[in-house]
Amino acid sequence: MALKHSYTLIAPLYDMLVQGAFDRFRRRSLQRLPLDDDTRLEVLISGIGTGLDIPHLPVEARYVGVDITPAMLRKARRRADARPELEIELHEGDAMHLPFDDGRFDAVVLHLILAVVPDSRRALSEAARVLRPGGRIIVFDKFLRRGERAWLKRMINPLLRHVATRTDVVFEDLLEGCDDLHCLRDEPALAGGWFRHIELQKHAQ
Repeated sequence: MALKHSYTLIAPLYDMLVQGAFDRFRRRSLQRLPLDDDTRLEVLISGIGTGLDIPHLPVEARYVGVDITPAMLRKARRRADARPELEIELHEGDAMHLPFDDGRFDAVVLHLILAVVPDSRRALSEAARVLRPGGRIIVFDKFLRRGERAWLKRMINPLLRHVATRTDVVFEDLLEGCDDLHCLRDEPALAGGWFRHIELQKHAQ
């Protein structure tokens, strides 16, 4: 089942499944946005879904949210409307083929998207492409580590990857394919370190 179609079916239940469980981790991750007192940064939220990040976004930046699923974006728009003080645009788009010019954004947020899309490396590469040199990528997601057996996570992946998410993504493999990014921080978040807070920076030119 294509990602767009599966998340159209999941959209009515998505908030009930993930909203409360991850709120504090979203807040903690978003606190790492490189806000500037003198310049209003432009931040991309790739795979914004139903907009569960929106209540936690600091008003000091401008935001662009992208998601491939119209049913999810409709919920995100309602959340955006509930924060009129927040400057945010929402667009339908694919995290693996972002509809933006190179180097447009000062920061990119990737929350629970890299382990969802069919091509995680492509999604990370696209985030790096639209990021300006020196910009940051903020990641919160679940990843295996190199050499981790995790036989149960790997066993259920063929089923879950066609419905909602992947459970076999190794972050170090993704990063190896993005030569213009380096890791500033990698910390465990929950589930024994399966979920991680990761902060990346694009090399300055």
